[in-house]
This record gives sequence, structure tokens and C-alpha cells, in this order.
Amino acid sequence: MKDILRDIGIIVRSLDSISNIEFKELDLTKGQFLYLVRICENPGIIQEKLAEMIKVDRTTAARAIKRLEIQGFIEKREDETNKKIKRLFPKEKGGNIYPFLKREGEHSNEVALSGFTSDEIDTFHALLQRVRNNVEVNWEFVKKGNKRDY
Repeated sequence: MKDILRDIGIIVRSLDSISNIEFKELDLTKGQFLYLVRICENPGIIQEKLAEMIKVDRTTAARAIKRLEIQGFIEKREDETNKKIKRLFPKEKGGNIYPFLKREGEHSNEVALSGFTSDEIDTFHALLQRVRNNVEVNWEFVKKGNKRDY
């Protein structure tokens, strides 16, 4: 069997490394840009949903969110109906760099898919969604404390 996940891992780590280098001048540390982009795209999202969206544990998300908050990229606001719930919103500083982050993501997508036809991109996307769905089911299973049977 081909080790497709190894190739996907290399792609992800390469793009993360590029982003970390390019975003250093923005004072964004490793991986923070991903959180900021999702908060800008989903203003008012709660921390738990953000962690689920990015597929990280709550502690990892809490650290990244706290750092973004300290740096002035985002803010937490109380929910209007339930004061225990804190919603995440981009501050001006975060909103101002979002277009740059979005352009970088679009550029990386264009580079990665360079030379592919429109039909190939559609097929690749559909297949990748199937892989994602398979992995997400497994992720939910393990996250609930279950063990996978190898």
C-alpha cells in the first residue's frame, strides 16, 4: 500500500514551515495563524468549536487563543444569553492582517495544485474529502477514549 499519509504529512509540515517563516514578521508564532483565520472567518465562535474545527485538544487551543488575546489579535466576549460562554472575535489588529493570511492561503493552494486540470482538482478534492471523513470518524472514536484495533 502506498504511504499517502506520509506524503500528506510532508505537505502539511512544509506549508506550516513556510507560513511560520512568512508570518514571523507579523508576530504570529507557530500555528497561530490557523486559529486567527478561523476566528476571522467565524466571528463569535466558541473555543470548543474552534478546537474541534482545527482538530486539536482543548488545552492546545486554549494556549494558542490566550497568546493571540495577549498579543491583541483577538478578544473574548461574554455571550449575551449565557455569561459562562466566551465568544472569540478578531480585534482590529487581527482583522487587518486577515486579508494577508487569506492571500497566503490562496497562493499556497495555487502552488500546490499547479499543473492540475479543473477536473483533476475536483476529483482530488472529492477524494480528499472522503479521506478526511474517514479520519474524522476515527478521531472522534479515539477522542472519546476508545482504542483502535490495529
